[in-house]
Amino acid sequence: MLFPYLRPMDYFKKLLELLKMERDEDQRAYLELTRSSSVAERRTSGLAWYPIAIRGTELNKAEYITVEVERTTHTDISHQLRFGVSAMLFSNHDAKNDHLDGTITFAGGNRLKISLRTDELPDWASDGKLGIDLLFDDNSYDEMQSALKLATGLAEKKEEGRLIKILTGAAAPTFNADAPIYLNPRLNGVQQAAVNKIVQANELAIVHGPPGTGKTTTLVQAIKALIKQGEQRILVTAPSNTAVDLLSEKLSEEGLNVLRVGNPARVSERLMALTLDSKIAAHSSVKEIKRLKKQAGEFKEMAHKYKRSFGRAEREQRKALFDEAYKIMKDVGRMEQYIIDDVTAKTQVVAATLVGANHYTVRDLRYNTVVIDETGQALEPACWIPILKGKKLILAGDHCQLSPTIKSDAAARGGLNVTLLEKCTILHPEAVTLLEEQYRMHEAIMGYSSKVFYEDKLRAHTSVAGHLLFAADAPLTFIDTAGCGFEEKTENKSISNPEEAVLLFRHLARLVVELGAHYTVAQFPTIAVISPYKEQLYVLKEQLQHIPELQPYAHKISVNTIDSFQGQERDIVYISMTRSNADGVIGFLADTRRMNVAMTRARKKLVVIGDSATLSRAPFYVNFIAYAEKHNAYRSAWDENWSV
Repeated sequence: MLFPYLRPMDYFKKLLELLKMERDEDQRAYLELTRSSSVAERRTSGLAWYPIAIRGTELNKAEYITVEVERTTHTDISHQLRFGVSAMLFSNHDAKNDHLDGTITFAGGNRLKISLRTDELPDWASDGKLGIDLLFDDNSYDEMQSALKLATGLAEKKEEGRLIKILTGAAAPTFNADAPIYLNPRLNGVQQAAVNKIVQANELAIVHGPPGTGKTTTLVQAIKALIKQGEQRILVTAPSNTAVDLLSEKLSEEGLNVLRVGNPARVSERLMALTLDSKIAAHSSVKEIKRLKKQAGEFKEMAHKYKRSFGRAEREQRKALFDEAYKIMKDVGRMEQYIIDDVTAKTQVVAATLVGANHYTVRDLRYNTVVIDETGQALEPACWIPILKGKKLILAGDHCQLSPTIKSDAAARGGLNVTLLEKCTILHPEAVTLLEEQYRMHEAIMGYSSKVFYEDKLRAHTSVAGHLLFAADAPLTFIDTAGCGFEEKTENKSISNPEEAVLLFRHLARLVVELGAHYTVAQFPTIAVISPYKEQLYVLKEQLQHIPELQPYAHKISVNTIDSFQGQERDIVYISMTRSNADGVIGFLADTRRMNVAMTRARKKLVVIGDSATLSRAPFYVNFIAYAEKHNAYRSAWDENWSV
């Protein structure tokens, strides 16, 4: 077993200790990153928007102001300013003194709204040179800590503690064998079994979904079955906005009334229509709210025009204006709460991130069933935020793919790197359904992953088992650079291998020329070029611009890290392993779960390029190279006649 059994009280005490370690290390790293960096450096790192322009202000329920801003330059830089995070409005004239803290309440495109802890903007806000800085995310840690403390208290209670005892290993889950059986022709046999296990579960069901096995489809149909069975409202969560968006969209397409709490990462009309802001805007009472807010704002503006040196009459008039604005905003608050209550009463599915499940608009809602998707990527303390809102829990994900990012090595060694999904899969195998049939990969691409991670249980559906780019193509290739002198280079604390990148594009260019005889530009296969190392990505992106054969298809080629391709797929995947050194040091490549993700993104062709002399220090790669040889997929970089 990967973890010892602990009484619930000791279990949560240990988790709280690990969470504190993680928080301290995260805060230390954040301060180190921001303390001495310029605004331009913070902008490049995705921690700031600068410069920005204020596009509007309005009063909110707490009588603070919400400011809408727009970034006016550098709009192509990705950033970490998201709904719910703490941020700061600052003036670069005197950033140390001229700043206001707040919370981002909307982020979409190049605009965001930030609720500031003030009832009026200071004078410096009109002097230009304004920006938004991301602050350390205390809120998420506070929410996780509160959830763990609450779970400690609830664990000893008979009814509320039942699920907690099961999740911590103190009790076993139960199932209702008399529950109705749901038959759905859109699902294969094992997906159908997963849906029925979810319906039958009294406390816990787990869907283990390897790459391409239709986990999302299964979850959506299970949620529909639960609602058909009579559940009034279900909470659906995931660690990332992208995963929540996908589920929200699929559930909405099935005709369910979905409320998306927070702002979608993918801004689309369909998703925005599911948000609380959009549902409030469509409500019949919203015109009256807008009128009252405008009136309250006018009263406050009039009150602020009085100077500091004024007489008794002016002082009384100023107080009267503030009092009137306060009364109006109290009415606004009551009306907004009425709308929120009305919207949630009609909602069948509330969808949010793990921390977003405790947003003030839905904080007090309770559910019979809570669903957590992508649990293999979720920090366990964050999972307890939604778990405590329900009686029954559905976990879905794959602990053989990417695990959560943990900044503290000590916390990881202490067990924070073991996810709730992994623990419960070991503790309660009777609750687990492994989705065994995959619809993405050629069987040769799937085979090694299935053998190493899934007990050789995966099988390729007939629609994909033999699909190729063209009749004579090979679905799997390993190109061995051993002995070529392609030595890795260390730069900016990362690794690159320019010669390996040259070889990769030479091979890809040859493939693209051959594919040109089979596909038009519009129909051309999609291509991913992946490396675990950021410095190698810079090299790959630079070289890509100078390969003439690839330019007509550049829009079909994505170059990025393994993590960025989690949940995605491409027709063709190239992996640049990058490491090549005399000491056999493989660094990130030792994380075989991350490599599982990389190798299972490909539908029809996977090409792995690496130095077998370096890679062979790890059994995972020794066995992969042997697998490639068995499938006649091994090529040496020395051989100029290797086929694509």
